[in-house]
Amino acid sequence: MREQVISWLAENIKASRVEHILRVEKMATELAIHYQLEPENTAQAALMHDLAKYFPAHKLLQMASTEGLEVDEVMISNPHLLHADVSAIVARDKFGVENKEILQAIANHTLGRPGMGQVCCIVFLADSLEPGRGNTPELQALRQVSRKNIAQAVWQVCDYSLKFLVNSPGMIHPRMITTRNWFLQKWKSQQSITHVNP
Repeated sequence: MREQVISWLAENIKASRVEHILRVEKMATELAIHYQLEPENTAQAALMHDLAKYFPAHKLLQMASTEGLEVDEVMISNPHLLHADVSAIVARDKFGVENKEILQAIANHTLGRPGMGQVCCIVFLADSLEPGRGNTPELQALRQVSRKNIAQAVWQVCDYSLKFLVNSPGMIHPRMITTRNWFLQKWKSQQSITHVNP
């Protein structure tokens, strides 16, 4: 299936975006192996995470509506936020993906979601931290954290994204904030357990 997806991407997505997708796939696979997960689901979700990246706004809104997805005012003002959810629909309908873990990882790669599982977290992190995103000290530090503690990495990547978004004129989707808070709380509870049981 991988070659079929890559062939579809080459026809429907800019070459620079395909390169990004392949870097996300590589980093997600490496993180999955690092955390002793079977890498297949993570790699497949990473490869398909941006299938709808270049769909026009009206198509994203129409497909989300047809699917019965919740579309709030922030998504209406910035339909591009729906590309993650719609990419999961394309993965299911075009490529026959039925695995819920893969579909959830595709759907949650942009805004995250409170309580998301490890495969979701890894694709979320790889999308933001793959080497093509830059090599600033902040990104280097986040990459190191991603190999030490997934919960800490997720909330810190949310913080990193929120800092950028606060300085942009667009609306911020509240789900990124709830994702950030959920994983911050999870990390804090991990720390308290560590300190109680050294």
